[in-house]
Amino acid sequence: MVSATELPVLPAPSQPRQRWLARLCFVTAAAATVLVLVQAGLRGSVGLLLVGVVGMAVALTGAWWFLTHRGLARWLAGVVVILAPLTVAVVWARAQLIWVVVVLVVLWLVTLAAGQRALAGTDAPEAPAEYEVPPPQRPYLIMNPKSGGGKVERFHLVDRARQFGAEVCLLDRAGMDVEDLARRAVADGADLLGVAGGDGTQAKVAGIAASHGLPFMVISAGTRNHFALDLGLDREDPAACLDALSDGVELRVDLGLIGERTFVNNSSFGAYAAVVQSPAYRDDKAGTTLNMLPDLLVGHQGPKLVLRLPNEEIVGPQAVLVSNNPYGGEDIAGLGRRARLDGNVLGVLAVTVHGAMDAAGLVRGRRFSKAVTVRTASEVVVDADVPAVPVGVDGEALTMPTPVRCRIQPGALRVRVPRHRPGVPAPRPELDWVRLRRLALSTGRG
Repeated sequence: MVSATELPVLPAPSQPRQRWLARLCFVTAAAATVLVLVQAGLRGSVGLLLVGVVGMAVALTGAWWFLTHRGLARWLAGVVVILAPLTVAVVWARAQLIWVVVVLVVLWLVTLAAGQRALAGTDAPEAPAEYEVPPPQRPYLIMNPKSGGGKVERFHLVDRARQFGAEVCLLDRAGMDVEDLARRAVADGADLLGVAGGDGTQAKVAGIAASHGLPFMVISAGTRNHFALDLGLDREDPAACLDALSDGVELRVDLGLIGERTFVNNSSFGAYAAVVQSPAYRDDKAGTTLNMLPDLLVGHQGPKLVLRLPNEEIVGPQAVLVSNNPYGGEDIAGLGRRARLDGNVLGVLAVTVHGAMDAAGLVRGRRFSKAVTVRTASEVVVDADVPAVPVGVDGEALTMPTPVRCRIQPGALRVRVPRHRPGVPAPRPELDWVRLRRLALSTGRG
C-alpha cells in the first residue's frame, strides 16, 4: 500500500461581501416590484402585464409541442415559440413600455446575479483532500486513437506519455478488450492504469484499478470528458493531464455500481436510455434525441419502470438518471456539473409526466416542476414489468435484467491528477430567499 500524506486545507474567508450582495439582491428585487406597481397604477396597465403572462404561457406550451411532436406540428410550434414573445414586445412598444421592460430585465439580472454570488460565497464546497504520492514506476496507459475525433494523434499523446516512461497500448484493432488489457497490465506489474478515451472506457478501466487498489489516471481525450471535467482537469489540452505522471497528487473519489459494472458518471433508464440504444445516436446525438422525444415523453413506449428508494417508491417514471454523486443545475436531464465526487451518495433524478401541467413545468426547469423528483441515496433499485430493460451506462447502450440495483462505492478510486490543473468551479446555487434574507440581516458578529 502506498503511503500518502494529506495536504492541508486552507480556512474559508469571512463573508462581509456576501452579506452586502444579499442586501443588493433584495434592493433590486424591491425596485423591480415597485416599478411594475407604479406603472400599473399610473397607466392602468394591468392588462399589459396580463399580456406578458399569457405570452409566456403560450411560448411554454409551444416549446412543449415542439418537443413532443414531429413534422409540421413541430415547426408550427417552433414558430409560436418565436412569435409569442415578439407579439408581447410589439404590444408593449405601442404602449410605450419598452423602457420599463428593459429596466425590469436589468434589475432582475442584477437580482439574480447578486443572489447567486451571495449564496456561492456561503455554499462553496470544501476542496477535496489531496494526497502526496511518489511518481509511478510502471504506468500503463490505454489510448483510443479514434476518441474525440483523433485527439491522441493531434496532441501527440503517445510520444509524450512514453517520455514519462509510460507503456502505451493503442486500441487500433477491432475486438480489443480494455478490461482484459488492464488485467494483464496489473499481472505484469503496472503500478498505475490510465485511459485516453471516452467515459465508458474510463469506467471499465477505473473498475479494474479500484479492485486492485491501484491509482487511475484520466486523460481528457474523449468527446465530452464529463469525468475529466468534474475532476477539474484541462479538457482543452489532454497532454496537460500527463503531468500527473511526474508532478501529481491523488484524490479519493467514489464509484457507482450498476449490477457488477462500474460507472464514473451515470446510468440512465427509460427515455434517455432508449435514445442511447438507437443505432443513429452515435452519428447524430441531437437529431436522434429530438426525433425520439415525442414517443418517449408522451407515447408511453417502453417498459413501465418502478424506482425504489429508501422509504419511497416512484411508479411509472418516463426517465430515471442515477449518477455517481448528484449533478447541479436545473435542466431536466440533470446533466450539469458535479461539485464533488466524494460525497458518498448517488444522485437520483426521475421524470414522471402525468399531464399538460407537468409537461409545462418541465419546460421551465426541474426546480419549477412537480414532475421531477430529485433525491440522494446510497442504493436504489429500478424495476420494470419486463425481464430486461435498456440502460445507458456512461453513454454506452446495454440491456440489463430486472430488477437493476445501483449503489455507491465510497472512496473506491484513487485518481492521480496534475498538481496544477484548472480545478472545479463552485456550482451556481439556486436562489433560496430564506437563506438570502438571513444573510442580508446578519451582522457578522459572533
